[in-house]
Amino acid sequence: MRLMKASMSTIVHGKGKVMVKHIVMWRLKESAHGYDRAENARLFKEKLERLAGRIPGLLSIEAGIDFSCSPASYDVVLNSLFSDRSALDAYQVHPEHEAVKAFIAGASAERAVVDYEV
Repeated sequence: MRLMKASMSTIVHGKGKVMVKHIVMWRLKESAHGYDRAENARLFKEKLERLAGRIPGLLSIEAGIDFSCSPASYDVVLNSLFSDRSALDAYQVHPEHEAVKAFIAGASAERAVVDYEV
């Protein structure tokens, strides 16, 4: 596994809070919800990015679809930034996120996640 060297800088904003990155990667089932893997990947991206501006503390959100299709690849990645840990906690149980999670749960075969302070 190749690891990328990350910047060690810390971004602190307002009242000393440290922002949080939430990165999630999924491998998708061959088919789910009546769609093939490629269409579900497109729907993942659409549904996740539609959360922008709808959840307090979610500062940015981007989803990407893998094009390399290597054996080590995941199909979809989420890269999101939260104002702090409590905003990430609130996101996890927010009704709009819960609706997206229900779709994702039915279409994903594997999930990997990393949460870290920036």
